[in-house]
Amino acid sequence: METTRQNRVSRLLQKELSLIFQAQTRQMQGVLVSVSAVRISPDMSIARAYLSIFPSERAEEIINNVNNNQKSLRFELGNRVGKQLRIIPELKFFVDDSLDYIDNIDRLLKQ
Repeated sequence: METTRQNRVSRLLQKELSLIFQAQTRQMQGVLVSVSAVRISPDMSIARAYLSIFPSERAEEIINNVNNNQKSLRFELGNRVGKQLRIIPELKFFVDDSLDYIDNIDRLLKQ
């Protein structure tokens, strides 16, 4: 169960990460990256961000690219939320494939 502070920090990180990804994906035509959820550890040192990527065929490529640029993303996030947070958490990114799962269930139900 998450505390109120964890929820507030998670929402703040989700908002700022989505703005960062929105600015970065403007240069990439035909790719949409959104931050569907952020979960933060109780000591606020590790944040797990779940990314929803469209088209899903490029998800693996984009996640690898994001994980390779993790330090620069953390630096940019620190510049944005440095006044609100004392410690900028370490970022870990994962693919949120819940939309693909929903599509698969819909397809199976229509058969």
